[in-house]
Amino acid sequence: MAQLAHTAGIQVVGQTQQRFDAISPSTYIGQGKVEQLSALVEQLRLDMFIFDDELSPTQQRNLEQELQVKVIDRTVLILDIFALHARTREGALQVELAQYEYRLPRLTRAWTHLARQAGGSAGRGGAGGVGLRGPGETQLETDRRTIGRRIAQLRRELEQVRQHRSQYRRRRKRKGLPVVSLVGYTNAGKSTLLNALTDADVLATDRLFATLDPITRRLALPSGRTVLLTDTVGFIQKLPTQLVAAFRATLEEISDSELLLHVVDVTHPNVREQVRTVEQLLTDMGLARKLLLVALNKVDLLQEPGNAREIARQYPNAVAVSALRRWGLQELVNSIESLLAKDMIQLEVRIPYAQIELLALFHEHGVVRHEAHDAAGVKVLGMLPRELAHRFEAYHLTR
Repeated sequence: MAQLAHTAGIQVVGQTQQRFDAISPSTYIGQGKVEQLSALVEQLRLDMFIFDDELSPTQQRNLEQELQVKVIDRTVLILDIFALHARTREGALQVELAQYEYRLPRLTRAWTHLARQAGGSAGRGGAGGVGLRGPGETQLETDRRTIGRRIAQLRRELEQVRQHRSQYRRRRKRKGLPVVSLVGYTNAGKSTLLNALTDADVLATDRLFATLDPITRRLALPSGRTVLLTDTVGFIQKLPTQLVAAFRATLEEISDSELLLHVVDVTHPNVREQVRTVEQLLTDMGLARKLLLVALNKVDLLQEPGNAREIARQYPNAVAVSALRRWGLQELVNSIESLLAKDMIQLEVRIPYAQIELLALFHEHGVVRHEAHDAAGVKVLGMLPRELAHRFEAYHLTR
């Protein structure tokens, strides 16, 4: 929470917690805790309290009345950070949709003053009568309809984005370009690793959720095979459901990947908890059986960097790296190629000169072990992604 607040430009001056058997429907926390927080407002000259869970509209309203300062919850904080970092049209659409879906059930708070203005006396309108609810309800319903229409429009625009991405992925699949998606807890160093592997110029900063939009770059493997490396939005504990829904198009990029590269900040004090969070989110997304490679990043910050290999043995398919120092990158690239090779098949074909573009396709997406030219064409022996094999069926050589 402190990292999230820092990313949003908020200075954290303290934290407190409470254990209870049941959440209070009116204030989330117990009355004694409310009084304790109220005393801290003057003592620490606080402007705001941030709750590390989602508050209901009623809880938020009651807490602000009791504490006389702004009260926000985890969801608002994360949405605010996403709004700060949305740099593309798609990112802005996704964040706006998530914000409106969060705010829609909370509109009542904004219009309580209208209900009070309308309800003056207990005359003919009476308590709860027409006089009490008229202008406030009319304005509230107007506002709800306006936001409802905007949500519908945003969903339509994002569906177009989703369909465009889907068409792009189909074209990419026909070309046989495998996709390796960088996943991991936010601020694990995914963008820095993408830059180091592909000489990209992607923003890499010590802030949570610096990357919202998928960024894809080509990566040449030692064999000459080309893959697409995609940087994706970071994961975090208790990721708001509104964001998961809004970022559906982005997250589908991960589901279409041949390999997931899980980037882990091995120096973080809660590293195991972060790894479990990512693994659980991948399971929730139905991706637990995807081919997975773990990059244990930031080993240069360990007190004993030499222990990195020992740490790597604690994780299956793990490589110790420092994206910043470019340590271990060759071993990581070799591991990527080795894992992707499991989805390749061996072919021996003779490609006619009239179909010479297939030779270029083989070189770009496969591994050529032997090549010979004769009068009939080019004889090629090598490995090719399974999904491209049908392109060469007419040219197979029989032994």
